[in-house]
Amino acid sequence: MAGSRLEWFNGLPADVAERELLACNAAPRFAQEVAAGRPYPTAAALVDTAAAVAGSLGWPEVQIALAAHPRIGEPAAGDSAEAAASRREQASVGAATDEVRRALAEGNRAYEDRFGRAFLIRAAGRGPEEMLAELRRRLGQEPAAEQAETGRQLAEITRLRVERLVAE
Repeated sequence: MAGSRLEWFNGLPADVAERELLACNAAPRFAQEVAAGRPYPTAAALVDTAAAVAGSLGWPEVQIALAAHPRIGEPAAGDSAEAAASRREQASVGAATDEVRRALAEGNRAYEDRFGRAFLIRAAGRGPEEMLAELRRRLGQEPAAEQAETGRQLAEITRLRVERLVAE
């Protein structure tokens, strides 16, 4: 049944395809543009397009997508596909020591005080200590550099979520 998830995605009505994509990245332009590119010849073509569109989002669109992400170390609420993805991606935080969890909570507050938004990092494949180290490193960045880093992290998260969407 090779290609069946891709065939499924390519065959969805536009509004349903967009809804599936919004669980990967909540920016409406992202979902609209990627859905409009169908049919994709391969899953890799879809994933590459999704990553490129996510990477091209302007800051206001990135902020829309950010609003759908829970803080690192805090469980995502609800039963949406977005919440389920966040819980899966942050699963390693559950094994963190109380000290690391406290440090993540403090770091999140410091980040929000400094930059006025939640800290975003691709959590999949990272342990809690690594995420904490990145949070601390990024607290020292200049605002423009951190804004660009946030956009890159969103594109990485989006790529992984779209890969999962069409994985066999």
